[in-house]
Amino acid sequence: MRVISGERKGTRLKAVPGTNTRPTTDKVKESLFNVIGPYFAGGKALDLYAGSGGLGIEALSRGCEEAIFVEQHFKAVKTIQENLEATRMTERGRIVKKDVNTALGELVSDGPFKLIFLDPPYAKEQLAEQVAFIEKNGLLTANGVVVCEHGTETVLPDVVGRLEVIRRLRYSDVVSITLYEYVTEEDAQ
Repeated sequence: MRVISGERKGTRLKAVPGTNTRPTTDKVKESLFNVIGPYFAGGKALDLYAGSGGLGIEALSRGCEEAIFVEQHFKAVKTIQENLEATRMTERGRIVKKDVNTALGELVSDGPFKLIFLDPPYAKEQLAEQVAFIEKNGLLTANGVVVCEHGTETVLPDVVGRLEVIRRLRYSDVVSITLYEYVTEEDAQ
């Protein structure tokens, strides 16, 4: 794993030891960022189920000012810290060691976020409920994107409140990504 582009391009990232996490591959990460915007002029990222922190670190490298990484497993938290140190981004990253549902409730005052990544273990997905919480609590900026990585058998709703699917991507027989953004009043007409 490595940082694909931006100010820390090419920096190698550590994977979380063991088999409890499933890192997003470099190929999927590169393709995803080509879709959501190759570079950002500021904004904050929220990396839920952060694992090694690869998605949030990629967002920082591409121009996000700050990223919050939510992860409850000790080995993953340690790996995120090491990856932030390796990329020299410790001042721009904050790690919250909690389960995602608890952290979401506590992070409402930290929002809104330009990018929100949801990449849960496939067997423990609560994506529709978590996207609904994000929408209801205004955690996403007006021009932001919620990125949900999930198993191909999972089908997320087209609309969640004011959030609407803008793209569905399939990368293999196992990995799919659904992207949400706010529907503007102009789009709704």
